[in-house]
Amino acid sequence: NKDVDEQTEAVLVKTSPTGTKHYKCKGCKHDEYELTKCLKTLPEAVVATWRQQGRTQKADFRQEMAIILSFSFACDDQKSLINQNNRWSENEAWDWYDKQPWLVGTNFITSSAINQLEFWQEETFDPEIIDKELKLSASIGMNTHRVFLHDLLWEQDSLGFINRIDQYLSISEKYGIKTMLVFFDDVWHPEPKLGKQPEPIPNVHNSGWVQSPGAKLLRDTLSYEKLESYVKGIVKHFSDDSRVLVWDLYNEPGQLGIASHQISKDRAIKLYKNIGIEINDKNYPSYDLDKIDNKTDKQKFTLKLLKKTVEWIRSVKPSQPITTGIYEWGADWDNFEELSNLSKFILSSSDIISFHDYGNKSSAMSRINQLSSYNRPIMCTEYLSRDNNTSGWGDDPGNTLYQFLPLFKKNIFLTLSASIALPTFGLTK
Repeated sequence: NKDVDEQTEAVLVKTSPTGTKHYKCKGCKHDEYELTKCLKTLPEAVVATWRQQGRTQKADFRQEMAIILSFSFACDDQKSLINQNNRWSENEAWDWYDKQPWLVGTNFITSSAINQLEFWQEETFDPEIIDKELKLSASIGMNTHRVFLHDLLWEQDSLGFINRIDQYLSISEKYGIKTMLVFFDDVWHPEPKLGKQPEPIPNVHNSGWVQSPGAKLLRDTLSYEKLESYVKGIVKHFSDDSRVLVWDLYNEPGQLGIASHQISKDRAIKLYKNIGIEINDKNYPSYDLDKIDNKTDKQKFTLKLLKKTVEWIRSVKPSQPITTGIYEWGADWDNFEELSNLSKFILSSSDIISFHDYGNKSSAMSRINQLSSYNRPIMCTEYLSRDNNTSGWGDDPGNTLYQFLPLFKKNIFLTLSASIALPTFGLTK
C-alpha cells in the first residue's frame, strides 16, 4: 500500500478512472511499471519461481511477494494484470494517434454481398467491384474502412482467406484507404452457414447479416481453439502491415436488442415468403432467432470470448492498437463502477477507445465528454441514423453526416458511418 515500493522503486503516478494504477519505474525509465519489462529489478528467486510455475504475469503478487520478500504489492486478479501489463500506455496510444491524419470513412461491404461470408468466400469475392467501390470511397474523401471478417472463412480455407484479405488490402492501399479489421460480431442472424447465402429480404435492414461466431460455438467454450487459430493466424500474418490501422475485436459484443429477434412467427412467414422460403411448424425453430440466440446467457459467454481474444492478440504483440466499441447506451460511460462487467472490460482492455452512437447530436457530444475521462484517443466506429429527428439542433435530422461530421472533425480522430453501402466513422481527441 505504499506509493513508492522500495524493492523495485516503482513510483505510483496516478490511478485512472478505470482503477488501473500507473507506475513509473526508476530502474528502467519506463513510462509505466510493467512486470514483463522490469523483471531485472526483482530478485532472481522471485523471477525463477514465477517462470517455473508459468506465472511470469500472475496477478496475485500479494501472496508470493509477501512470502519471498516479506512485503506486499497490491494488484488485481490475473486477467486484469495481464491486460494492464500488455495494454498500450496512454503515451503509446497518443504517440500512435499523433502519426495519423483525421480519419473518416465507412463500415464497408460491397454492394454485391449480403454479409461477410458472401464478401470473402472464393466463389463470390469480387476484386473488380471492390476496386470500383473503393475508388468511389476515395473520391469523396474517405481514407479508412472498417471491414468484417468471419471465423467460418478461416475454418473453410485459411490460406485462401489470408490471400483474399491481402488482395483487398492491396486494392485499398492503392486508393489511400487504411483498414480496421473486425474479428467477431454479436449482431443479427445467429446461425451462419458457408456456401450460397440467402437473398436479401426486401425492406428488412441487414436481413442476411450473420453473427461470428454463431450462437452454438459462442456457448461451446471447449471449442474456442478454433477461434484462437483464426485470430492468431490473421494477426500474425498482418501484425506489422501498415495497411491495417486497428484491430477491432468484437462488434457490439453481447448485443441483446436486435429487432430481427423480436418478429412474430406470422411476420417471419410473410417476410421469408418474399424470397421464396416457406416457413412451417416443422422448420420454424430454425428461424426463431430469439430461441436460437438465448439472451439470458449471451453476455456471459461473450465476455469469456472477448477476454480470450484479448489474450490471443496480446500474445502476438502486433504493431497496431486494439479496440472494442462500447455501446451500453443506457449507462453513463464515465461512471465506470456502474457499468456492466462487459463494458468495464471493453474500456479497460482497449488501447484506443471506440464507441457507437445512433442518438442525436447532443447525445454524441455527451458520449465524447464521458469517454474523454479515460485520456485515450476516441473513435466513433458506427453512427448515421437518418430517421432520428430528435436533434434539438434546428430543423435538420439529428444523426446525419451534415450534423455529425463537423462535431467529429473537431472532437475525435476517426469517424465511421454505418449505412448499407458506404457508412462512415470517426475518432476523437
